[in-house]
Amino acid sequence: MTEKSLITVVGAGLVGSLYAIYMAKRGYKVEVFERRNDMRKATISAGRSINLALSDRGFKGLMGVGIDDEIRKIGIPMHGRIMHDVAGNLTFQQYGNDGQSIYSVSRGDLNCKLMDLAEKEGVKIHFEHKCTGVNLDEASANFQFGNEKISVKGDLLVGTDGAYSEVRDAMQKTPWFNYSQYYIDYAYKELSIPPNEDGSHRLEVNALHIWPRKDFMLIALPNIDGSFTCTLFFPKSGALSFDSLDTIEKAETFFGEHFSDALAMMPHFREEYKTNPAAGMVIVKCFPWTWKSSAMLIGDAAHAIVPFYGQGMNCGFEDCSIFSELHDAQHEDWDLLLRNYEKSRKENADAIAELALRNFIEMRDRVAEPSFLLQKKIEAKFSKAYPQFWTPLYSMVTFSHIPYNDALVAGDKQERIMQSIMKKPNIEEIWDSQEVENEILANFI
Repeated sequence: MTEKSLITVVGAGLVGSLYAIYMAKRGYKVEVFERRNDMRKATISAGRSINLALSDRGFKGLMGVGIDDEIRKIGIPMHGRIMHDVAGNLTFQQYGNDGQSIYSVSRGDLNCKLMDLAEKEGVKIHFEHKCTGVNLDEASANFQFGNEKISVKGDLLVGTDGAYSEVRDAMQKTPWFNYSQYYIDYAYKELSIPPNEDGSHRLEVNALHIWPRKDFMLIALPNIDGSFTCTLFFPKSGALSFDSLDTIEKAETFFGEHFSDALAMMPHFREEYKTNPAAGMVIVKCFPWTWKSSAMLIGDAAHAIVPFYGQGMNCGFEDCSIFSELHDAQHEDWDLLLRNYEKSRKENADAIAELALRNFIEMRDRVAEPSFLLQKKIEAKFSKAYPQFWTPLYSMVTFSHIPYNDALVAGDKQERIMQSIMKKPNIEEIWDSQEVENEILANFI
């Protein structure tokens, strides 16, 4: 490929738009084809997208093309999470160290901003172009635009078209391609808490709110207009599930029993619960992510995960920054570049998929338990005293650039240590003793 070769990107979502910015800044001609209409010219539909939590890995991806400050303007920092029990009592748990925050951002607002920035770099975005077929060897794709059929041939075809990728579908028909798709037994439904009459937030604004209820949970993330986007994660089927709450009356009664403080702040509950769909959550794993030197997958097209660590977007943005770093050294050999890209990302994508599933259990079942809160206090105390030995798993994933797989391995070791510590007699009384500290320290020296 020459320096001015054409890159064809299928999908103008978050990762596709950011990847297009990266490559346009490097001097490539980039054209993006998106099946949806231009969301900047239409009302963004609610109820189909979980609010996003932008953290350090994502910001590094944005920083690589100098747009991190632009994106911070449309986000709200969340310094920790606030747990709401059934009685309405609150418990705060800080994220990371002082000054560390994740940012609540609207998927739609962020996508619009990234498309604006891509176009400023000369990227051409074609809307309402549905991909209908791909030729991997020729780096070409066919699109349906109204009644018109269009064929586009470039030098590199990039699939950023999400969990149901057309580009990946073509790769699935090639030899030695491995693919798995798994839906968890839960779905999600989006609701909202509007602002107060004066435009202020009804809940603490700089926090992620969680109503953990063992088998299900509700979360709320703040928006810059004073509202909160709420998401109910609930079994799809069963005795207590979306299927069983088959009337608005049943749903309202259920919320009154389990989330009464939230329901009191939801004047549009009945309408939103009826209108907004219960959407599924899928995990996609595949390999390889590339075809020769002519096609590649990135973001959810390569590794869709469930949203419970808030890392889906961050992982996709990290794909972009890692690809850019490899490009610096290997862009004259695209075969080598694409091979190294997929090898460097695959194990880390699998690791964050596993971590995200585990974090669902933690958020749903454990965050309100006294033993869990005590464990986190012990970990925080030891980490502060011995940062060279211990970084909490959440901080490794969210506030560092440690590869996800390394974080998973280290987190498993730390959990084994803490399970032993938490079994000590009278741990509630001796948790901050020298004895406990020494026992943890013995695992590292």
